[in-house]
Amino acid sequence: MKKICNLTRIALVALISTGIAGCESLDYAPGDQMSGQTFWQTEDHARQAAVGLYAAMREQWCFGLEFTFDMCSDLADGTTPWADISRGNTFASNSSGVQNHWQYLYELVHRSNTVIRNVAGMPISSETIDRVTGEAKFLRAMAYFRMLNCWGGVPYYDETCDINKEFSKLNAPRCTADELRAHIIDDLTDAIDKLPVSWDSADLGRATKGAAYALRGKVYLFNRQWSRAIDDFEEIVYNKTHNYGYELHGDYDGLFRLYNGNHSPEMIFSIQSIDGNTAGYALNIVGYFGNKSTMRLIASNNIVPSTTLVDMYENLDGSPFDWDDIFPGFNNGDSQLRRKYMSVAIDQGSTMITDLLECDTTKVMDAYRLRDPRLCLNVITPYSHYLGTDAGSNPMDKQFVLADPTRGGAPMEAMAFIRNSEGWNSYFWRKWIPTGNLDGYWGEYNRTPYEFPLIRLGDVILMLAEAYNESDMTSKAVDEVNKIRGRAGMPLLDSGALWLASGGKQEMAERIRRERAFELAGEGQRYWDLRRWGLLEQSVSNATDIFGDLMYTRSYQPRHELWPIPLVEMERNTNLTQNPGW
Repeated sequence: MKKICNLTRIALVALISTGIAGCESLDYAPGDQMSGQTFWQTEDHARQAAVGLYAAMREQWCFGLEFTFDMCSDLADGTTPWADISRGNTFASNSSGVQNHWQYLYELVHRSNTVIRNVAGMPISSETIDRVTGEAKFLRAMAYFRMLNCWGGVPYYDETCDINKEFSKLNAPRCTADELRAHIIDDLTDAIDKLPVSWDSADLGRATKGAAYALRGKVYLFNRQWSRAIDDFEEIVYNKTHNYGYELHGDYDGLFRLYNGNHSPEMIFSIQSIDGNTAGYALNIVGYFGNKSTMRLIASNNIVPSTTLVDMYENLDGSPFDWDDIFPGFNNGDSQLRRKYMSVAIDQGSTMITDLLECDTTKVMDAYRLRDPRLCLNVITPYSHYLGTDAGSNPMDKQFVLADPTRGGAPMEAMAFIRNSEGWNSYFWRKWIPTGNLDGYWGEYNRTPYEFPLIRLGDVILMLAEAYNESDMTSKAVDEVNKIRGRAGMPLLDSGALWLASGGKQEMAERIRRERAFELAGEGQRYWDLRRWGLLEQSVSNATDIFGDLMYTRSYQPRHELWPIPLVEMERNTNLTQNPGW
C-alpha cells in the first residue's frame, strides 16, 4: 500500500509534464509537453502513468467524497457539500458541487484516454500494455457510469480525442443514455479480458479482473438486466472461472478501521490511504462525519446520521423496532414529551451529569444497544461513550448526552461531552471516525487513514440477492442476504419467528432495500439506490432531530431525478442540451 501511494506522487510529476494533470475544467490550456522520446518509453513509465490515474480518481470532487452522498438520501442530514441537492433547491447556475463533479469526472476520462492512446505504441511488453490499458478503461468506465447516473447521456470522448490538441473545441453533443451505457459495458468487457485477478502487495489497490466484473454487474443491475448481473456477480462471489479470494471480513466494525497497511479480502476496489499525518495521504472523512470531540476540536459534524436511519434498524431478535414499545406515546408525542423521556441536566462546566430528571439513561441506551449491532457500530447514540481527544490531541473519553437547555450547562467538546456544532439534537457518526489519536498514528483531522471501499463484497452479495429476487429466485436471494445478516450477528431470514419470514418477491425486495441501508450506511450508496428503485420522491421528508424538531426542510420535484447540466459547460459547448425541468 505504501509503495503505490509513493508511486502516485511520482506519477503526478510525470503526468503534469505530459499535460494531463492539474486541470479542473475542460477549457484548460495544456502546459509544456514532455517529448515522447523522454516519456512513454519504459515499463516504469507505463506503471507511473497508470498509478497517476488513481490520483485523479480519488480527488475529492471525483470519487473522494463518495461517503457524503448519503446526505442526499434518507440516511443522513447535513450542510455540505451537497446541500442544494439534499434540500431540493439545486439550480444549474449555482451548484458548485454539480459543476465540480462534472469537471473532475471528465478529468479522469481525459487522463484515461491519454494513457490508453500513448501506452499502445510503447516499446514494452504486450502484457504491460494490456494491463495498463485495462486499468485505464476500468477507470474511464467508472467515470462515465457516474455521469450516466447523474445526468443521463453526456458527450462521449474516447482515446481518439487528444485533449492537448482539442482542448479548445470539445463540443460533442450528448449521446443517449443507452449509447453511453454501451460504451461503459465495452470498456469493462475489455478490462475484464486485460486485467489480472490480483496484484502483488506492492501494487495493492490497482483495478483487477474481479473489480471489472463487479462494476459491469452493477451497470447491468442498474439497467434491470438481471440475468447478466447475476452472471457477473456469481463470477466473483462463487469463483466461477478464477479464485478471486474475496471473502466477508469477520468483523463488521474492523472493516472500516483498516489503517497502517492493513487490508481486507472484502475490498474489491477501494481508495487506499496511508498515514494520517502530513507526510501521508488519506480521505477527509472526519472533516464531514466527525464531531467536535474528534481530533483537535476542529472537525465538525457537517453530515450526521438521520433519525430515519436509526429508527430503521431492527431489534436484536429481528423484529421491527418501535419507539412506543420503549416510551408509550413517543411516536405521536411532541418534542417536550420526548425531551422528558431522554434529557438530563449537566453542570455549567460541562463535566458531569448533575440530575437525571425524568430520564432513565439505561432504558434510553437499551433502546439502541438491544438492536442490530450495526446500529451502535455506525452511530454514536445517546449516553454512549466515544474516545475523542482533548485540545492537545491526547485521547479523552467523551459522552453523548441530551442536555436539558433549561437546566444550565451545555455540552462542550473541551470537557466531558460531545458538542453538536450545528446546534442540532442529532446523532453522530461512529463509522469511519478514528478513536483517540490511533495510538499516535493519526495526527491530522482532515486525513482519515482508513481504506475506503468503492466496491466491496458485502455490497456485491446484496446486489446479487436483488438480481436473484427480481428473477424469481427468492430462495437464492435469502441465502445471500443471510450471509450479511449472519456476519452482523442478526437472526437469519426464514429461521423461525414469524417476523423473519422472507415472504414473497415484493416483501423480499423491501427486505433487501432495508438490509442495504443497515449494511452500507455511511458509504454513499443509498442515494443512487433510491433513484434507480424509483423511490427518491417517496424518501424525501424534512430533516428532524431526535426529539422530532425541524432541522431543515426538503422538497422534491420530478426534475431532481437527473442533475442539471452545469450552465458554464453549456456556455463552453453550445451543442449541449439541458435536462428536463432545468
